[in-house]
Amino acid sequence: MDTIISLFTNPATYRLMTIVILSIFLGIEVISRVPSVLHTPLMSGANAIHGVVIIGAIIVMGEARTDDYLSLILGFLAVILGTLNVVGGFVVTDRMLEMFSKKKKK
Repeated sequence: MDTIISLFTNPATYRLMTIVILSIFLGIEVISRVPSVLHTPLMSGANAIHGVVIIGAIIVMGEARTDDYLSLILGFLAVILGTLNVVGGFVVTDRMLEMFSKKKKK
């Protein structure tokens, strides 16, 4: 419990949290201004990035001490959310590519 309290009283943690929050807002602004035609390549790139996130989260969980619950919980959540994002991205990309395919005549 002391490590969690000391983690949130560390000034470096506040700087890192500020960077994360600002990057969330920046990401929302960037994504909202992308034209619809470019969403398919953007989703493919996001899938590749989240594949790296999943591998990194698995490495963090493997290197964490057994009593370091914060690292284990955050790593587990990163694996779950990254996997959901990759699968959802592939589904959306597939549906968007179907829109551009030629229709078969009956």
